[in-house]
Amino acid sequence: MDTTPAELRLNLGRNLTHGLLDALGRAIVTGQYDDGPFPTEAELAKQHGVSRSVTREAVKMLTAKGLVSARPRQGTIVQPRSSWNLFDTDVLRWLLNRKFSLELLRQFNQLRAAIEPEAAALAAVLADDSELAAINAGLERMKAAETGGDQILDADIAFHVAVLKGSKNPFFAQFQDVVATALRSSIQFTNRIKGHTASIPDHAAVAQAIIKRQPDKARAAMKKLVSDVLDLIDTVEPEPKNGKPKRK
Repeated sequence: MDTTPAELRLNLGRNLTHGLLDALGRAIVTGQYDDGPFPTEAELAKQHGVSRSVTREAVKMLTAKGLVSARPRQGTIVQPRSSWNLFDTDVLRWLLNRKFSLELLRQFNQLRAAIEPEAAALAAVLADDSELAAINAGLERMKAAETGGDQILDADIAFHVAVLKGSKNPFFAQFQDVVATALRSSIQFTNRIKGHTASIPDHAAVAQAIIKRQPDKARAAMKKLVSDVLDLIDTVEPEPKNGKPKRK
C-alpha cells in the first residue's frame, strides 16, 4: 500500500519545516546525495508529503548552514564539506550522529584545547560572584551525578558552559552551544573507554583555581582536562568496520 502524504508528514514531527530540515541535513551529511542530484522542491514536497513553501524554507535553512547552494539554471547543489558551517549546532550534531569517528572527536577536542584553557584563565580574572557560583554549582552537580543525584552528561556540560560564560568574552560564551552539542559525544566516548565518569578532582582543580583568582593555575588545570581526553583518544585503535573503538 502506498504511503499517504499524512503518513509521510508524521515522520517529520509537529514542526514540518524543522522536521524536513533535520531529515535532509542528515541525508546530506551521511552522503545520501553524493552519487545523485539533490531533489527539486517539487520532488521534496512529494517525497515528504509537505507543501512547496515548507520545502522552500527548509532548503533556505540548509543554504544558510552551507550544506547546499542554489544556482540559476543549475538548481540546488550539495556543497562540499569544506563549505559546511561546522559551528552550526545542527551540522555538528548531524556529523557526530552520522558515525562514530575518532578523527572528528580528536579535532573537536583540539578546538577545545585552544579555547577552554584561556576561557578558564579569563574567568579567574573576570568572573563575577554569580558566575563563580555557577561554576561551583556545576562542580556540585557533577559530584551529585556520581551518586545518581543528577545527569552525568548535563552536569559536566553545565560546568564547562559556566566557565565559558565566566570568561566575559562574548566569543567564548557563544561557543557554549558547540560545547554542549559536541561534548556529549566526547564525554560518552571517554566514559565508555575509561569505564567511569569524568574526574571530579580534575574539574575541582579548575574550579578552585578560578575561584581563588589564579589564572595560570586555571589555564593549566583546564588544559590538563582536555589533554587527558586527547591522550585517551591516542590510545584507541582506529575504528574498525563496525565503528566501535578498541583500546591499543
